[in-house]
Amino acid sequence: MKLDILAIGVHPDDVELSCAGTILKHISQGKKVGILDLTRGELGTRGTPHLRTEEAMNAAKILGISVREQLTMADGFFENNESNQKHIIQILRKYQPEIVLCNAISDRHPDHGRAAKLTAESCFYSGLIKIETLGDNNKLQTIWRPKAVYHYIQDQFIHPDFVIDITPFMDKKMESILAYSSQFYDPNSKEPETPISSKNFMDNIKAKSNILGRAINCDYAEGFTVNRYMGVESLFDLK
Repeated sequence: MKLDILAIGVHPDDVELSCAGTILKHISQGKKVGILDLTRGELGTRGTPHLRTEEAMNAAKILGISVREQLTMADGFFENNESNQKHIIQILRKYQPEIVLCNAISDRHPDHGRAAKLTAESCFYSGLIKIETLGDNNKLQTIWRPKAVYHYIQDQFIHPDFVIDITPFMDKKMESILAYSSQFYDPNSKEPETPISSKNFMDNIKAKSNILGRAINCDYAEGFTVNRYMGVESLFDLK
């Protein structure tokens, strides 16, 4: 299966929190989208790795994505090394996405910036013919390099290079986030309280999207950064 977009997050729920609206919008346009989780989020205060995987698959159904895969890198302790790069390269060559969305270039959680660098470098190396990887059939994979890598914005505010109007998809985005009932607001939960489990945190997600949306005269938007210049066909493509 070839994907148009592959969204990569170091933790299950990173993608939903940061770019679910963008995913939903492109699926509505007929694009094929997949998600890759690098870890199972096993260091999270609430829940278990098994439960978080179940929640991730439930969120995938809500979003209507084509595929979701999870690697087993060590939450908190993964490294940007050859082994982990090759795991990502195998996925890139398997699904051949045109665009990769991935973690913020820097953030409060140290995993996010580290994963951003790991993913971006893997996207580059995936296009090198002398790096060989085997696919599911144990055959040599064809090289593949995505056309673009865009970093979504997470906890800390980073000035975006561009924003996408997600207004019609905001409610469905919130539904996908709430699929992680062990992590986020659930008035019936007996789990320990964390900074992200309060109702206020859910309100903040909508508020951030509202602030980004205001800049382009819409209700809600998601922002992204890039590491290279972006090209447009016409000034009238810009809002």
